Amino acid sequence: QVQLVESGGGLVQAGGSLRLSCASSGRTFSSYAMGWFRQALGKEREFVAAASWSGGSTLYADSVKGRFTISRDNAKNTLYLQMTSLRSEDTAVYYCAGSSRSSVLGATGVNWYAYWGQGTQVTVSS
Repeated sequence: QVQLVESGGGLVQAGGSLRLSCASSGRTFSSYAMGWFRQALGKEREFVAAASWSGGSTLYADSVKGRFTISRDNAKNTLYLQMTSLRSEDTAVYYCAGSSRSSVLGATGVNWYAYWGQGTQVTVSS
């Protein structure tokens, strides 16, 4: 059974930084592309970032480009999202997502992913 467990969320002031982690178990983590999504209260879940199986190819939403960095440590079965220059509009529940593909082609869609974590809350105070 595939499990994705996020951690690292919390309350941070605008301009601050946080690093989210997603621990994966139940399958060969290093074979599959992974992504991060977020969902603010009352809004739809939206794509944040994705990384290919090796981490060599990445995609970012325009809203986070230059501020967030997705990375992965395949030896630790862990996906990361380094978030800097945080803004109030980054406040949301952040979800880790696991695909059944190796590349990031098409990785911006919710339906592209097969597995989801439970989410971790990120709150940015202004």
